[in-house]
Amino acid sequence: MYRVGIDIGGAFTDLVAYDDETGDFVWVKDETTPHDPSIGVLNTVSKSKVDFSKVLSIIHGQTLVINTIIERKGAKVGLITTKGYRDVLELQRSNRRDMYNFRYKKPQSLIPRHLRLEVDERIMSDGTILRPLNEKDVEKATQKLLEEGVESICISFINSYANPSHEIRAGEIARKITKLPITLGHEITREWREYERTATAVLNAYVKPKLEKYLDKLEKEFIKQGFSRKPFVMLSSGGMASFDFAKDYPIYTIESGPVAGVIGGVYIAKLVGEKNVIILDGGSTTTKASLVEDLTPRVHTEYYVERTRFTAGYPVRVPVVDTFEIGNGGTSIAWIDEIGNLRVGPKAAGAYPGPACYGKGGREPTVTDAYAVNGLINPEYLLGGAMKIYRDLAVKTIKEKIADHYNISIEEAAEGVIKLANENAAYAIRVVSVQRGYDPRDFTLIAHGGSGPMFAPFISEELEIKKIIVPVIPPGVFSAWGMLTTDIRHDLVVTEVIRLDKENASKRVNEIYRSLEEKMLGIFKEELGVTEVILQRYADMRYYGQEHTVKVPIPSGRINDEEVKKIIERFHEYHEREYAFRLDSPVEIVNFHLVGEYRVKKFELKELNNAVGSLDDAVMQERRIYVNGEELKVPVYNKQRLSPRFRIEGPAIIEDPTSTILVLASQKAIVDKYGNVNVLRGG
Repeated sequence: MYRVGIDIGGAFTDLVAYDDETGDFVWVKDETTPHDPSIGVLNTVSKSKVDFSKVLSIIHGQTLVINTIIERKGAKVGLITTKGYRDVLELQRSNRRDMYNFRYKKPQSLIPRHLRLEVDERIMSDGTILRPLNEKDVEKATQKLLEEGVESICISFINSYANPSHEIRAGEIARKITKLPITLGHEITREWREYERTATAVLNAYVKPKLEKYLDKLEKEFIKQGFSRKPFVMLSSGGMASFDFAKDYPIYTIESGPVAGVIGGVYIAKLVGEKNVIILDGGSTTTKASLVEDLTPRVHTEYYVERTRFTAGYPVRVPVVDTFEIGNGGTSIAWIDEIGNLRVGPKAAGAYPGPACYGKGGREPTVTDAYAVNGLINPEYLLGGAMKIYRDLAVKTIKEKIADHYNISIEEAAEGVIKLANENAAYAIRVVSVQRGYDPRDFTLIAHGGSGPMFAPFISEELEIKKIIVPVIPPGVFSAWGMLTTDIRHDLVVTEVIRLDKENASKRVNEIYRSLEEKMLGIFKEELGVTEVILQRYADMRYYGQEHTVKVPIPSGRINDEEVKKIIERFHEYHEREYAFRLDSPVEIVNFHLVGEYRVKKFELKELNNAVGSLDDAVMQERRIYVNGEELKVPVYNKQRLSPRFRIEGPAIIEDPTSTILVLASQKAIVDKYGNVNVLRGG
């Protein structure tokens, strides 16, 4: 029986299938089809030749949700909210992240004012009802939105996190009137802050019709192929859930694809005995970085779409694995700004028209074109020969758009593009490490994606990272493979502010966690019919009077006064590490966070047999490359022919069908017993 992971990237859609009986892997790549991503998915299914009647599970990671928001191609949404709060989406927050930035802008509301309607009701922050829900108002508002031609409805009331009864009743009324998709704010998040909660619910309503249609289509096609079980989708929290869950709560999949690479990276780290790693995913259009300490990815609920130096972005209050993403990848476009500086990204050529060297009509120079010009990738083909490369087209565009402008050689121009792309990737590493109080030298770098193993050796030198691991799994399909290492997961987060120095604080803490645990077990029983669920507790904590919080793990079982003291001390430690100070102030819990996981059976990567032949047998050719201002002649090795304990002194190139590993002159590469390539500094 097979297990299948499918990941949609900016330029390619990847499928990985694992055969439980033989231990064999099948992988395929096909071009992403932005106009209809399901076409690219089904193309990979066809190319894989996998018998879907023998598929045990399908796990899918997609970019449809995030792309729908960024491209503004979502549904026409109507909002029903509490009287006096229709403008919360435009008022947003009175404070600004950067108060001295004169170019700072608030994001525009996705719902125009005439589609934001009010109803009379009011619940207080402690959950008590001040004014009952006016049901006639709900009926009128729903009818008005239908007359305006909305395609999706969001209902979000003030303080519904404390008491959702009015939202629940309003939803019942609206569903009697229309069959349109309806999003209730409290079902998406039970955290406080009316703007963030409403914005998250609105985004869910905005993408819901599109993702529902997309998943319905895929599900029907999978059934046609012979698949007879429930397909799953990756969640941004690092777990997976059923297609049905994703159809109702699509916003939980906003970073569906990228987090699979993090989970796969944790699997590799655990396999080789590394506890602290930074996982770098260099893709076609973006580069993602995530820091993992003690084999535990950081999960938070403070995620923003389109956040930049000049805009606050749209807040999304759902659990997301902590990653930093930058518009920098293999198809990122190199361009010259208005004052003559060379830039790389964030715009990208993507799948269509792609880099110039793809020969599909692309005319803008990209990072891949620069690699082709300087010989860092195979100048004739990619994907093991499945995709032809036209180096002459790359030379032409680099010359005309960059080299001639600066009056430099084509190789120097290409190296300038490569160095800027490397610097962008290094910046992503700095954000998740240095800017958060971690020293990257204390971590091992796991690099995957089509361009990740190209960025990594330069980053290693700049940030003095001693060890890079390029997984044995083809790096270009690693995120799809990572999906096969995930568990089924759900998160529950609820706001209730409790000062831990108050009398009976431990009693209330126990009551809340007990209630969340009962609800979590009910979710798994309803969705999967299982009760063997692993529960993990966390709390967002702060000093009394603070605004920001720190997430702290909380012990399971009954919490007594002694345990409360230990929790407070743990908070002091976490806060000091995050912000470099601790206070004598009282400590309070703001959000209670419960994670439920159902562990699925995992495969095991097996140790490889020791080398039979010699390292020379793995040499494909010698190639002239241009790197660090020098023209060099270096050996090119076939990664698939490398065996454990083979040692390669830099400079060298190791080619994989989906990616290329560059070993600089100051580095060496050693193949471990699983086939992972370890690139070490100080070769």
